[in-house]
Amino acid sequence: MLRWALIFLVVAIAAGFFGFGGVAAVSAEIAQILFFVFLVLFIIAAVMAVLKGRTPPV
Repeated sequence: MLRWALIFLVVAIAAGFFGFGGVAAVSAEIAQILFFVFLVLFIIAAVMAVLKGRTPPV
């Protein structure tokens, strides 16, 4: 999921560079949403791993 967030971020930067403001805004918003979903899932996985007695997936 982090890979998709980075892909959309690159698309947003490229679209902004070439002047496609609408595409850049939408791509940046999608990248931000995917990043926060990834972050929440990572934190949940780390907490679950600690509760089970394993080391967090770092």
